[in-house]
Amino acid sequence: MKEDVQQWFKNFQERLCQSLETCDGIAKFQEDIWDRPGGGGGAARVIQNGAVFEKGGVNFSAVEGVLHEKAAKALLMPDPHFFATGVSVVIHPENPHVPITHMNVRYFEAGNGEAWFGGGIDLTPIYVYEEQGQYFHQQLKNTCDRFQPTYYPEFKKWADDYFYIPHREETRGIGGIFFDRLTPKENITLEDRFDFVQAVADTFAPTYTHLVNLNRDKPYSPQEKEWQLIRRGRYAEFNLVNDRGTKFGLETNGRTESILMSLPPLASWHYSHAPAPGTPEAASLACFTKGIDWVNMHANG
Repeated sequence: MKEDVQQWFKNFQERLCQSLETCDGIAKFQEDIWDRPGGGGGAARVIQNGAVFEKGGVNFSAVEGVLHEKAAKALLMPDPHFFATGVSVVIHPENPHVPITHMNVRYFEAGNGEAWFGGGIDLTPIYVYEEQGQYFHQQLKNTCDRFQPTYYPEFKKWADDYFYIPHREETRGIGGIFFDRLTPKENITLEDRFDFVQAVADTFAPTYTHLVNLNRDKPYSPQEKEWQLIRRGRYAEFNLVNDRGTKFGLETNGRTESILMSLPPLASWHYSHAPAPGTPEAASLACFTKGIDWVNMHANG
């Protein structure tokens, strides 16, 4: 199965890059082909200084080899041999009113033959527009509901818990869906899991580019740009301190530039910064919490 999955992911990278280039209108992706010393490699594609996208990446990889003992133990793998392939996406727009986004789809085969899928889509607005948050989550729910009625509530909670910055006591953004280790089970085959992951991947471009086009021409002030840089700092903190994918990539001798592609080109850290009460910044910060029912627009508990 891994050859079919790998080929679909590579084709998806190509299609997604075309969609994002069309959306931006100016910038084009630049590609770096790389080889991993332990086996396999990938294609890193980066877009920069566009009409909309200040920096973004759509990275494909297909790697294999032997995990370090620590990594194998963390993944509960009795046999450290592995194969992994996937596509990872992070987009940092220029305009503070256009949200940051992240998407990942991946497939993993362990040396003992166990295989599973993982992935998800999440959104990190700088300024939160409730109707846009509702639209985003509704699109994800629509995709999930085509497969299992439990998927959206389960994977939405998983995203809330995963994309959380404990030392800040806030979420990275407004969440989305996140899932990992989707193995075959009774009445759900590995092919069924792959169908779902393909549907999630194909949900990304039309959903995100719609949000881009709603916000790309909004004017913004230097103060709004500074708030964007502060929120980018939070994004960087999560990716460097908490993100398991970053840790896995570095521990398995992945390509450093591809792994750290997720970091913004510029970010700020202000000492003891807090937005003034009653400001749009304070209203947005209040949305960076777990348990908001974006589809129905009210907080749980």
